[in-house]
Amino acid sequence: MFGNYLIGLREGLEASLVVCILVAYLVKTDRRDALRPVWLGIAIACGISLAFGAMLEFGTQELTFEAQELLGGTLSIMSVGLVTWMVFWMKRTARHLRAELHGRLDAALAMGTGALVATAFLAVGREGLETALFVWASVRASGEGTSAPLIGVLLGIATAIVLGWLFYRGALRINLAKFFTWTGAMLVVVAAGVLAYGVHDLQEARFLGGLGNKAFDVSAAVPPDSWYGTLLKGVFNFQPDPTVLQLTVWVLYLVPVLALFLAGPRTPRRPSTPAAPPAPSAGAGG
Repeated sequence: MFGNYLIGLREGLEASLVVCILVAYLVKTDRRDALRPVWLGIAIACGISLAFGAMLEFGTQELTFEAQELLGGTLSIMSVGLVTWMVFWMKRTARHLRAELHGRLDAALAMGTGALVATAFLAVGREGLETALFVWASVRASGEGTSAPLIGVLLGIATAIVLGWLFYRGALRINLAKFFTWTGAMLVVVAAGVLAYGVHDLQEARFLGGLGNKAFDVSAAVPPDSWYGTLLKGVFNFQPDPTVLQLTVWVLYLVPVLALFLAGPRTPRRPSTPAAPPAPSAGAGG
């Protein structure tokens, strides 16, 4: 449940910050007349994201087991790719997100109502579609069979909305760069579990081999139905009996991606200035 809460919080806060920046800029520049098309674009983005999530959930129920696993594994891997790109993008742009959105909004204001709707839709819609896909993949990976993952996501989104409102009112000041760095690192860990589960889906669909080749089995020490087994499954998508391929993919993704993400920006080295030749002595010469 915590992993899904983190997804809802992280993705929801990104969308909330985008909305706050857009609305605050229009209010401060006395362009309240442009608020309606902005809210319309946001509403369309939310509606399409919900429809996409419903399509993923209900549109796959009529498929055969192999087809469900093949689709689920493929979409899980796609969602990991999207989330990986998103956390690196947000870490890089968190410091100048406001200026970037202001520039887009200025251009949209000059073009008219349709451009405002499109700007708001694109700014929020990307987050919504990413959230729907990754939440669906994460809920499948958790395999709890309860409403806990969905509750976790909704609580995360609700927290993000409250934080966004506090940002807008000026009541909250945090270091966004650090916030997105640490939540991004935790999301990379969650994504590693989703990726491993996606590989397991492809193995069950017989698209990949090695389903019976287990790396280890600690089911006796960590029963899946125990409270700590459920906790590990909900937070890290931990599986007590992964296949060798699952474990290999998990390590090959988590170690380099987390190391690259946590690595600080490199400071370019200044080229060394060659030493000036010594001035000739006063008595030199013929």
